[in-house]
Amino acid sequence: MNRMEIKKMSTVERLQVMEALWNSLLEEESKIVSPEWHGNILEERKRKMESGEAEFISLEELKKNR
Repeated sequence: MNRMEIKKMSTVERLQVMEALWNSLLEEESKIVSPEWHGNILEERKRKMESGEAEFISLEELKKNR
């Protein structure tokens, strides 16, 4: 399936295909290995949260700043 074929699909059809792709990936979850840097970022974020250094914004604020 190429990009042009995908563009011709309705939104519902594209969402159904995305769901099917996602489900197929979940079935192979044990085969998917996250890169080491993902773990490093998560550890750093966890450290910041635990130390009180983390800064959070609301969803509304995020949308305003886009």
